Amino acid sequence: MPEEDEELRRLREAKLRELMRRLREREERERQARREVLSKPVELTDETFERFIREHELAVVDFWAPWCLPCRVMAPIIEELARDYAGRVAFGKLNVDENPLTPLAFGIQGIPTLIFFRRGRAVDRLVGAVPKHVVEARLRRLMS
Repeated sequence: MPEEDEELRRLREAKLRELMRRLREREERERQARREVLSKPVELTDETFERFIREHELAVVDFWAPWCLPCRVMAPIIEELARDYAGRVAFGKLNVDENPLTPLAFGIQGIPTLIFFRRGRAVDRLVGAVPKHVVEARLRRLMS
C-alpha cells in the first residue's frame, strides 16, 4: 500500500511539473505574440481607442490624416519606433477624418499630433512633424 501511495505521489508531481512547463510555454508564446503585434502601429478607431490606451502601461497615439504631408513624413518614424520599442511601448494611429470623436475629446487642432499615455492618461503631447530623436527623448523620460 505505501508503495502505491509513493508511486501515486510521483505521478502527481510529474503531471504538475508538465502542466507548469506547458503554462510557462503558453505564457511565453502569448508574450511573443503581443510583442509581434506591437512591433508596428495599431490602427485605432473611436471605438477601439479607450481600450488600447488602458491596456498598455505606456502608449503613443499618432493622430493623422492621409492627405497631411507632415503626417506622411512622421509615418516611417512611428513605424520604426514601434519596432524599436516593441514590448515596452504600444504605438497606435488614429485617422482623424474617419474618427472625429477622439480628436475632438483631446482638443486636436493640428496634425500630426502625438499624445503619450501612461496607464490610460494623457501625459505629454507633440504637435507637428518632429525628428525621431525628439520623440525618443520624450519616450525615455516617460520610461524612467
